[in-house]
Amino acid sequence: MEQYRALVARLSGEEVLASVERLEAPPLQDGDVRIRVSYSSVNYKDALAVSPRGNVVKRYPHVPGIDLAGTIAASKDARFREGDSVLVTGYGLGVSADGGYAELAQVPADWVVPLPAGLTAREAMAFGTAGFTAALSVLRLEEAGLAPGQGPVLVTGATGGVGSVAVSMLAGLGYEVAASSRKADAEAQAFLRGLGASELLPPEALRMPEGKAIARERWAGVVDPVGGPALRDVLGTVRYGGGVALSGFTGGADFAPNVYPFILRGVRLLGIDSVLCPMPERQRVWARMAGDMKPAGLLDEIASEATLEELPEALRAILRGEMRGRVIVKL
Repeated sequence: MEQYRALVARLSGEEVLASVERLEAPPLQDGDVRIRVSYSSVNYKDALAVSPRGNVVKRYPHVPGIDLAGTIAASKDARFREGDSVLVTGYGLGVSADGGYAELAQVPADWVVPLPAGLTAREAMAFGTAGFTAALSVLRLEEAGLAPGQGPVLVTGATGGVGSVAVSMLAGLGYEVAASSRKADAEAQAFLRGLGASELLPPEALRMPEGKAIARERWAGVVDPVGGPALRDVLGTVRYGGGVALSGFTGGADFAPNVYPFILRGVRLLGIDSVLCPMPERQRVWARMAGDMKPAGLLDEIASEATLEELPEALRAILRGEMRGRVIVKL
């Protein structure tokens, strides 16, 4: 059996310990493919997978990594042949099945997306699940009527993975972008300006006046990977007919909305699911990401790189809120 290196998370008492181990590839089942992984990336869900209170992984030992890009090493599905360039995001990768933090990965062929022309494997993982989520958010807003010239588009959590890619994508598509982040240091502000943000706002600047159910119209659309109580304030300041694409809950899973933005301004709350997104839609989004949604500074400005050995610290950093942009994992 072929051996390969992987980052393995093991439950030890009430702690989850992650270290690089050597594993053996199991036999390939009908309908599955084996992928020689070139790159993966660091996502918030990956950090939860190695956290004892993350509630993401049900069984240990486990290989995290909710996305990957590489080439087919072996296939028992007629759609894929050895040497094909592919990527995988979502479904059960890195959650119910071992993930992308490994030199080899075996997954159902139904999860696999052919790498679109215009993207390398490294660029695909500079996007990763976070970039796919950002692109899906922008696409949903466009389908709801958003277009350049309608007013500023707000991105919350703008220095994070989803937020930073969304800022760069929107700016590249010609939108006026307002970026909100808890990080107010000069380096973070320079980072967001470099991605194309024209306005920088701390989260407290998004709050509605005390006692108000709705406030002055500000945003033509919103990409929100943060959620939490602040979502109520964001909804109350979206312009007539605008939408909020909600994809995350780093700010919490609960908020206390009221009906006014929906019935007085026709505001839409658009749920973004990047895990079970249907394959035809998934391929359409990746094609856009390889084309007009591909930021000019994807590798230079947005992404940095880490090895398997450096992963545990990178995962701890994202839980502490210290990560900026995207981190690519080189296998």
